[in-house]
Amino acid sequence: MGEFGNRVAVVTGGARGIGKAIVRLLHQNGCAVTVLDSDKQTGKVLEKEFDGCRFLAADISDFAQVQKAVRAVYEKNGRLDFLVNNAGITGDGLIVRMREEDWDRVLAVNLKGAYNCIHACLRYMLKCENAAIVSISSVVGETGNAGQANYAASKAGLIGLSRSVAKEVGGRGIRVNVVAPGFIHTEMTDDLSDEIRASYLARLPMKREGTVEEIAAVVSFLLSERSSYITGQVIGVNGGLYP
Repeated sequence: MGEFGNRVAVVTGGARGIGKAIVRLLHQNGCAVTVLDSDKQTGKVLEKEFDGCRFLAADISDFAQVQKAVRAVYEKNGRLDFLVNNAGITGDGLIVRMREEDWDRVLAVNLKGAYNCIHACLRYMLKCENAAIVSISSVVGETGNAGQANYAASKAGLIGLSRSVAKEVGGRGIRVNVVAPGFIHTEMTDDLSDEIRASYLARLPMKREGTVEEIAAVVSFLLSERSSYITGQVIGVNGGLYP
């Protein structure tokens, strides 16, 4: 049955990259996973690839859509144990040139989306024992990055949000933690030039990109009872990429 047999999870942005690796690992360990994502086509492929995995199309920046989707998850499964806030977008540009809509959209998806999901899920998670939330931030949320003020602000906001919620619900047995990846090999990094990739690798003590499976392994640990006394923490999975 696996470590997460009879447990139910919602994973946002789980149709590709880090999110898909998280879905795969939870599914392999017996968890009933529902993915909230806006990419319907990829979602259909995901359901075929992972038998029993459910896809619900939703814009997580929309409060009402998230409430409806999460309610559907609970009504189908009768419980909700885990939430992984993985969905995220970028809209890069120097701050003096950044359009207001790029700022608003990145914050709406990356930060408000996490709020929407936490707000919707908690009422059901409070009914379960050993429930847990993990949000995917970024090393950029800790260090900042030129040309990514909106993205860095949203990812830093996830840390403050998560630590605050951890204090609110810790007494009810719900753990809330953050994983902050560094330079991870995904479809997005495939588009980087050799020069930019080399510049990143030069800053890494481990001299290689991380893998989505390495991120998923840490998320799985933080959801599991093996991390039963860990909450309000930021776990950097970054190969030593610090200031």
